[in-house]
Amino acid sequence: MTVAPLRIGNASGFYGDRFDAMREMLTGGPLDVLTGDYLAELTMLILGRDRLKDPRRGYAKTFLGQLEECLGLAHERGVRVVANAGGLNPAGLADSVRELADRLGIPVRVAHVEGDELGSRYPESLAAHAYLGGAGIAACLREGADIVVTGRVTDAALVTGPAVAHFGWGPREYDRLAGAVVAGHVLECGAQATGGNYAFFAEHDPAVLRHPGFPLAELHEDGTSVITKHDGTGGLVDLGTVTAQLLYETSGARYAGPDVTARLDTVRLTQQGPDRVRIDGVRGEAPPPTLKVGLNRLGGFRNEVVFVLTGLDIEAKAALVRDQMDTALASAKSRPADVRWELARTDHPDALTEETASAFLRLVVRDPDQHAVGRTFSGAAIELALSGYPGFHVMAPPGTGAPYGVFEDVYVPHGDVDHVAVLHDGRRIPVAPAHETLVLEGLEGLEGLEGPEGPEGPEGPEGYEDATEPPLPEPSPSPSPSPSPSPSPSVEPTRRAPLGLVAGARSGDKGGNANVGVWVRTDAAWRWLAHTLTVDRFRELLPETADLTVVRHVLPNLRALNFVVEGILGEGVASQARFDPQAKALGEWLRSRHLDIPETLL
Repeated sequence: MTVAPLRIGNASGFYGDRFDAMREMLTGGPLDVLTGDYLAELTMLILGRDRLKDPRRGYAKTFLGQLEECLGLAHERGVRVVANAGGLNPAGLADSVRELADRLGIPVRVAHVEGDELGSRYPESLAAHAYLGGAGIAACLREGADIVVTGRVTDAALVTGPAVAHFGWGPREYDRLAGAVVAGHVLECGAQATGGNYAFFAEHDPAVLRHPGFPLAELHEDGTSVITKHDGTGGLVDLGTVTAQLLYETSGARYAGPDVTARLDTVRLTQQGPDRVRIDGVRGEAPPPTLKVGLNRLGGFRNEVVFVLTGLDIEAKAALVRDQMDTALASAKSRPADVRWELARTDHPDALTEETASAFLRLVVRDPDQHAVGRTFSGAAIELALSGYPGFHVMAPPGTGAPYGVFEDVYVPHGDVDHVAVLHDGRRIPVAPAHETLVLEGLEGLEGLEGPEGPEGPEGPEGYEDATEPPLPEPSPSPSPSPSPSPSPSVEPTRRAPLGLVAGARSGDKGGNANVGVWVRTDAAWRWLAHTLTVDRFRELLPETADLTVVRHVLPNLRALNFVVEGILGEGVASQARFDPQAKALGEWLRSRHLDIPETLL
């Protein structure tokens, strides 16, 4: 008997996302399940610091506020809510939700998933959590839970769990599970799938993107899905918005997670109608043998000051203040261990306003000892006020130094984690670890991320085969791989222009690495992009990456290239090692760079 599709939506892409999204999703149209993703690497550090202040905390408090407004709506409409808002304390959040439901007089069954916390194994970390799959969520839902809260699970697990419970899929139904993972990855970042942060936003009426609705997936029993949104809501869902989100925080063909390894090189997208994109063809393989564990710890203390340089002699002014600060710090009792300068030439000649006549010189210092970046550093900067460059002033006085975090990932076997579904009546259901895993060199247990694949071969775009792993047996027949496109005619006239006139991009962070996904919308543009945007050209366009390891992955079905830049974010987003610490705008920088583009594409 055919099982009805599962209509599953998203109401949060991060801790701090639009508060009203839960109400909007519950009132905007029919849903079976509403999910919320509240966790990120930085969020776990924030929650860890919250828990240090109060052991009863450690979860996303805004989720409770949203439920206070919307629990009655969800109950009336029969919508189940699944969220990873439990953070470091899912049991505590489940208790708080029960207290809220009792106070409101709403009879809901609340369950939670635990087992991800591994702090006893890594006592030096402020937070240590394994990325669990969706099996614990599925167990809670099968036992009748109306609300399920979890700690650290993969983002896609918020969709695979409800799908397994609804359709009754077994753990080896890899193609169906992979389809759910891909749908979950599209949904997980909320409005990024409905026009938010979209490279080609300028092609659309601003009114359309002013208040984008949140996405939902109509997930079918065979693992296919349609990405859409509630009728009448803002934003848009098209091939571009879905492609952009598929490339976000991924790398190569294998998207590995604890439930399944989804093959992104098999994904097919079809525009089915207005604001409806069908996803099919997704193939899956066994999950990797290990689970990713995210370790968050305090890395030390940091401080910064931004000097404003106005008018003439910008470079000379920067050299003077650098010399003065370096001299002051060298004579201090404890010079900061890490000192970084960055000059941003935002100034314009003959400017009509003082602000547009100014450049910004940023100085960031770090040290394990707060005193080394505290008053001595702050005093050295402020004491230059009357003895520095002409026009001296700073954006804000530096403080006493603030702690920063460091993220690291390690891996443990599935069986080393006690994955448990804790039901509303107190029963505890152990979740069995994956009994079959994919053993492949370089494919670790990652949060739906990676499995680093070989870099582009020396033959340039002919290295498609070099950018994927050796062939493995598929659980079901896979489509034939897309052929490498033939190069564009070499004599075709070109014009120097920004890459973004032809290509979209989306970038993001994973630990200390960043990825930049680049895609185009026509076959002709794909032929040009695949042969033009090599690793060497990428490094040339983004000089910050010149000395870093860059790996190119090719996804012909999506007309996309995905570049992984290793180490560009230092020790992760919480360490704030870079001007753009989460690499959110790295793709837009790439799109702004000029190169020779065939005139027929412009």
